[in-house]
Amino acid sequence: MFTSSTLFLALSTVGWGPTSTQPVGMEGVVSVRAHGAKGDGVTDDTGAIQAAIDAAGKTGGRVYLPPGRFLVKGSLTVRPCVALEGVAVSPQWADPLLGSVVLATGGRGKEDAPALFEMGSSSAVRGITVYYPEQKVRDIHPYPWTFHLQGMDTTVENVTLINSYNGIRTGPEGNVRHRIRSVYGCVLRRGIFVDACTDIGRIDHVQFHCHWWSSPAVQGEWKPVHEFMWKNCEAFIFGRTDWEYVNNTFVFPVNVGYRFIATKKGAANGQFCGIGADEAQKCVIVDAINPMGLLITNGQFVCMHGEEKIGVLINKTCRGSVRLVNCAFWGPSHQNVVSRGQSYVSLSDCYFSSLGRARNPGKVLVEADGGKLQVRGCSFGTTEPSIHLKPGLRHAIITENNGIRGVEIINGIGSSAIIANNEPARR
Repeated sequence: MFTSSTLFLALSTVGWGPTSTQPVGMEGVVSVRAHGAKGDGVTDDTGAIQAAIDAAGKTGGRVYLPPGRFLVKGSLTVRPCVALEGVAVSPQWADPLLGSVVLATGGRGKEDAPALFEMGSSSAVRGITVYYPEQKVRDIHPYPWTFHLQGMDTTVENVTLINSYNGIRTGPEGNVRHRIRSVYGCVLRRGIFVDACTDIGRIDHVQFHCHWWSSPAVQGEWKPVHEFMWKNCEAFIFGRTDWEYVNNTFVFPVNVGYRFIATKKGAANGQFCGIGADEAQKCVIVDAINPMGLLITNGQFVCMHGEEKIGVLINKTCRGSVRLVNCAFWGPSHQNVVSRGQSYVSLSDCYFSSLGRARNPGKVLVEADGGKLQVRGCSFGTTEPSIHLKPGLRHAIITENNGIRGVEIINGIGSSAIIANNEPARR
């Protein structure tokens, strides 16, 4: 029987004990300390860490980053088939700032400078915390991306971002099958930007929150970080990506939670499940989407800031299908869904609500003036008019919905709307 004591003995034997600096006797594992890294938070360890990565890159292997604070004043290139691994088995809270910590200072004021981690095909970064010690909560400056992924099969997981200005991006170089998993922390301007992905990327279990840069242990402070994020942060941005899978992601607070755009490489299509944006100006903006479409299920959306406060905004530049299933909208938003797109929009089994007619005068929870609209099996939880079918909308099907006062529909397209089996509106 394998007891805890025999497990400890086994780990110690191969060098994974509490005083180990690298897994002794394991082929393909290189310690950054073997190449001169100090981890004292004062010495610039950029060259030593890069030397360890380069050594592992000759055959492929793992680079071990032991507990410590490793100052990196430049950029690190993670070679193909190399995994840079710290000790964290999951993301961590900022206080105490322990484990395998990278203190990043390079690229201050230069968003287009090389990323902290430039990652090539089959590379991975795992189990680390990244903190920018020269970034100040009341004097925030731009920095380049923390991670830049390109090529085939790149992985970032079990990573904590304390105060990244720009978090993780793919593209504009070609890339496929990125895996971004179990990444938590504070991002100030952009969280994840995906572009030029031509084969099914995956983003799982990601949470961005001002909380991570609120602790005194990292010179944090809640109020200014919170304000900067809701005024400036775009958490998840998608350009060209083919069948992106995004699951269990969340941001608080934020300017735009999820944004879909067209780049020189094209636009996105994919499925997004269990996504959330809280204290947003706009939770989702769709400027462009691939014709195959955007599928959102089990979304939770709350708008609390800005002049418009729209949960999902589909702009007239969008010509692809957008479908929301089992999504919930609440909080003091002005409108839940506004569709100006030129294709199909479908809302099914969703819950819509805001402040009520008296506190939200002149607003309609769901509004469309372009393309074609279906609203089926939804509930309207507050007293504003439920749906406005505006001139310019080509066709609508509104069926089997109910609401706190029934379903009030303003029909501006006449016989181009099929309206049936809804709970009658009551004043």
